[in-house]
Amino acid sequence: MTKADLTAHHSEWVEPRSVRYRDIDVWALPANSQGFVTLQMLAMLNEFDLGSMGFQSTAAIHHGVEAKRLAFEDRAKFYADPTFYKQPTDWLLSVEYARQRAKLIRPDRIAPMVYPGQAPAHGDTTYFTVADKDGMMISIIQSNYRGMGSGLMPDGLGFMFQNRGELFALTDGHPNLYAPGKRPFQTIIPGFATEGGRPLLSFGVMGGDMQPQGQTQVISNLVDFGLGLQEAGDSPRWHHDGGMEPTGENLGAVGVLNLETGVPEQTKAGLAKIGWTFKPNPGGYGGYQAIEAHPGRYAAATEMRKDGVALAY
Repeated sequence: MTKADLTAHHSEWVEPRSVRYRDIDVWALPANSQGFVTLQMLAMLNEFDLGSMGFQSTAAIHHGVEAKRLAFEDRAKFYADPTFYKQPTDWLLSVEYARQRAKLIRPDRIAPMVYPGQAPAHGDTTYFTVADKDGMMISIIQSNYRGMGSGLMPDGLGFMFQNRGELFALTDGHPNLYAPGKRPFQTIIPGFATEGGRPLLSFGVMGGDMQPQGQTQVISNLVDFGLGLQEAGDSPRWHHDGGMEPTGENLGAVGVLNLETGVPEQTKAGLAKIGWTFKPNPGGYGGYQAIEAHPGRYAAATEMRKDGVALAY
């Protein structure tokens, strides 16, 4: 990396996209991040009545994990720097595609193999959210990636270079293949939701590939199960590992399911009966912060799993 590389770098103003989940609109940033994975997961889960399945039930978690597996296959195939690769965004976020993918989810069994969709031919993190007296809300997330990034610091400038180039693919023909001047696929995604066109929720869930999985669970907890802002983040979470990665790595077709302490034993037994394999994992369930807008006031919540604070002024 040279000074010329840094001089040529520029930030971009990009347009977020949204999907309708029940009665709210959930927003996310486009590739080269994984923001649209949250939207894809929610679009599929829109096809099911999670509320009637029951909070923390076998059925609700099973449907969520299967939606994650399907969305992550698309993440591995289609998510890359849009300057170098034209992502089929409209198709990925369409209601028709979500319904098509949702039909692959069976309530009583695990799909032995999941694949990315066939696109039409034409086609260590810190999060914070702030809201002011005028109703403006902002959602921001930042990470240098693994550890403290590359460990390299430019003399006298006081910051460390990131090492997100590790997330490039090295397979010829892959959309996320390394190339000079190209941005790698990356995982950081600030979250936002609106209701009736007005800001409703500014939120984030830190944690690599847990981010869209955690965002989806938080939204479902709020919308499907009627939990409060803090409860929605405190509730036990699931984290699925498996499938294809944007680097081209294959973590196994079905993968393993990590369940946080607090998931009912009856639910675990039901998931095991369906065929899910569990892996003990004391961490890796993300870090959540949020601000929710109400007429004339805000509500704020912060993660119990790691350092965080909710402050009013």
